[in-house]
Amino acid sequence: MNETVPSRWLDGHLPTRLSFVAAPNESAQAWLERLTHRYGQTPPAEADAMVCLGGDGFMLEVLHTTLGRDIPVYGVNCGTVGFLMNQNVPDDLPAHLATTQEAVLHPLRMRATNREGEVTEALALNDVFLFRQTRQAAKIRIDVDGRQRLAELICDGVLIATPAGSTAYNLSAHGPIVPLSANLLPLTPISAFRPRRWRGALLPSTAQVRFTILETDKRPVAAVADFTEVRDVISVEIQEDRTRHTTLLFDPGQSLSERIIAEQFTT
Repeated sequence: MNETVPSRWLDGHLPTRLSFVAAPNESAQAWLERLTHRYGQTPPAEADAMVCLGGDGFMLEVLHTTLGRDIPVYGVNCGTVGFLMNQNVPDDLPAHLATTQEAVLHPLRMRATNREGEVTEALALNDVFLFRQTRQAAKIRIDVDGRQRLAELICDGVLIATPAGSTAYNLSAHGPIVPLSANLLPLTPISAFRPRRWRGALLPSTAQVRFTILETDKRPVAAVADFTEVRDVISVEIQEDRTRHTTLLFDPGQSLSERIIAEQFTT
């Protein structure tokens, strides 16, 4: 489950030890210089909070570094879309951080096996997706909790997204947007040819999913978990990892849960 909870600083303690990270673009670097001049720069291991200056892609990189560490991340949009970011730098950053809402996210764990029998494990905060490597469509069998659910999906690929990632690639592939509190994982085909009308499934967050690649020599498939890509896979197992988490901070009234709900009414 992905959760939205009140700020950890409601007791009046202000997060004054801040660690700043910035994307390499001009706007983010300019803000980095201003903010570190005003608030200093605390090493992440000693900081009350991390401030991420950049766009969604950079934020995703930063969140991977905080998995398993109790340091919340406040993002400021210095990129394009900024779905995971807040839009402005507040005047009094420590006082403002104390009013924010927290979104606790758990990643997916991918375990991919390639044709040589090598196993790669990786975590994904957005999604795990499989995609054909050549002009040939992929053929994939889908098992959920040890039970075969689809004997053969002929497609360009297939993905499983977290609720936070359901508004990204999953949405572009016409998958459903999932609220953070729903305890669901969308499983979405990418350009399915057969069965043509199958639009995917909503799985409980406890589900163990296994993709088995059929005709691996003729129809090679790659698997991607956020930044980790594995080529020529023969099977991919995916499950939510409840032992890891990361925490995002959002301005009052602009929580991640609210953004995900609002996105469903965007025209």
